Amino acid sequence: MVKAYYEKDADLKALKGKKITVVGYGSQGRAQSMNLRDSGMDVTIGLREKGKSWTKAQSDGFKPMGVREACEKADVIMVLIPDEVQSEVYKSEIAPALKPGKTLDFGHGFNIHFKRITPPDGVDIVMVAPKSPGPKVRSTYEEGFGTPSLVAVEKDYSGKAWDVVMALAKGIGATRAGVIKTTFKEETETDNFGEQAVLCGGITGLIGEAFKILISEGYQPEIAYFEVLHEMKLIVDLIQNGGFENMWNAVSNTAEYGGRTRGSRIIDQHVVNNMREVLKEVQNGNFADEWMNEYHKGIPNLSKMRSDSQKETLEQVGKELRSMFVKK
Repeated sequence: MVKAYYEKDADLKALKGKKITVVGYGSQGRAQSMNLRDSGMDVTIGLREKGKSWTKAQSDGFKPMGVREACEKADVIMVLIPDEVQSEVYKSEIAPALKPGKTLDFGHGFNIHFKRITPPDGVDIVMVAPKSPGPKVRSTYEEGFGTPSLVAVEKDYSGKAWDVVMALAKGIGATRAGVIKTTFKEETETDNFGEQAVLCGGITGLIGEAFKILISEGYQPEIAYFEVLHEMKLIVDLIQNGGFENMWNAVSNTAEYGGRTRGSRIIDQHVVNNMREVLKEVQNGNFADEWMNEYHKGIPNLSKMRSDSQKETLEQVGKELRSMFVKK
């Protein structure tokens, strides 16, 4: 059974006297910065000067600096900006500030694993990857708990990288919930695959196609929306709280029998083969190359997909229904 690490396994003393710079003040940057500060750490925010995040960081009580200046002053640099911009910011602002003895921390292994960022020898490379969006990382910390996270050490020149990464995990509240040791490779590949095959790609594709089938057969779009989308959260909550069997026990016998006997007809061998192909594209770096090429071209395909999606009947119906069923 996998080992989980908790409060007793981490010591904030590993960060005593160290200056921490968080590069980025988005969802994760803001949450982790505030949690670390509340845990007694010396935190500086490194940002593009005078942008929206700069003002937000100031309003939260930080004194932000330009990225390079903040990194020059730091012992630990936490890179919490989007994957697609990390290599550019690293080359222009972070790399010139690196020297042996510093630690680079990432919230996701993408750029290190696919070698789009290659730090110099002498710099420890670690990762703390919370398994939750930033706002939840912050709210659970404020509630006295935390968010389960993955931790990894890619390079340990100092011999103290594990102590530092565990201290960072403790500082953001993760060890209150529990952390699991992984590698940059494992975290990156499973994360990308999970997003594409299930969490973002698979689930939206399944819902969208089921919705289209129902309305093509003459059913009311609003009824179809409730059946294939609205109730999804209820089912996922049951699964998350107690596993598949908890969900089966909670739904009707009719739903259970129908789900158990028909589910494998929906997710058949053809779908399984497609999922394996998606995983291969992640593993061999093809997806990473495709995504970065898309980004450097100005995300034309992604922009079109976003625009097209907003015009879909499912989106229009959902927007209308959600406005109807709110507390008044």
